[in-house]
Amino acid sequence: MSEAVLLERVHARAPGKINVFFEVGPPGADGYHEVASAYQAVSAYEDVWATASDGFTVEVTGTVDVSGVPLDDGNLAVRAARLLAEHIGYDGGVHLRVHKGVPVAGGMGGGSADAAAALVACDALWGAGLSTHELQRLGARLGADVPFALLGGTAVGTGRGEQLSPALARGRFDWVLVISDEGLSTPEVYAELDEYRSGPGAHVPRAPARPAVFPPVLQALRQGDARMLGATAHNDLTDAALRRRPELDDIINLGLDEGALTGIVSGSGPTLAFLADDEQAALALQVTFSAAGHQTLHVHGPVPGAHLLTS
Repeated sequence: MSEAVLLERVHARAPGKINVFFEVGPPGADGYHEVASAYQAVSAYEDVWATASDGFTVEVTGTVDVSGVPLDDGNLAVRAARLLAEHIGYDGGVHLRVHKGVPVAGGMGGGSADAAAALVACDALWGAGLSTHELQRLGARLGADVPFALLGGTAVGTGRGEQLSPALARGRFDWVLVISDEGLSTPEVYAELDEYRSGPGAHVPRAPARPAVFPPVLQALRQGDARMLGATAHNDLTDAALRRRPELDDIINLGLDEGALTGIVSGSGPTLAFLADDEQAALALQVTFSAAGHQTLHVHGPVPGAHLLTS
């Protein structure tokens, strides 16, 4: 594609996510794990502005610490733009301005949301007109969470998490996130889980042969029942993350003592997600965590996936 750029500047937004349920199978021959996840898109957003340019460049700002975000071809938004340009035969470039509101390396898919927003923005900037399904197929080449950042809402993910089936969710779920200053490496958390599962003792949980989302989780989402979801939400990576960062366990216990319906890590952590009864309960929980010296964020879900905004 070599036609003139149709727009001068495009603004797209994509949400972060919480894995309200996450079951992990054993590692395959390639080292990757089959998973079953119930994703919920939440109101922590990544904003991407795409402007016509000869090359591929990126600048990053945010309401969260962005010091560890790459500013070269290691940036997922840049990789997404390059992938789309190659796919449609576009021979120009783009300058991306990324404003991050999702904790970096926090298990909430912020980099994947960047990629999703970049795909949507560049698709509009270059007049490609790809469908959401086509963008999801491209996004899956960048990471398992990118297709969900494009879809948004609530969905079940299988395979590596990229095989999505939309799930019905009624009402609003309020979450309080406790953000860590130091990220966790996703490969290291998976390796910790594998090591833990291979240990001796009847009490050690074993990997499910075929991961699946627990049906009561989907029922809770369909009914908009926060208490039922709190009783059934689960993440296999929580124990592994706590083994690497034991201090997170104290924060989970504080949240549960103060009325949170559940406390789990989001994705591979270290961001902790606490489900509250409603908005007022979430605000009270947020005050408690803040008073204890923790950085917090109140979000709700489900929210839409990556979409264009009027500049």
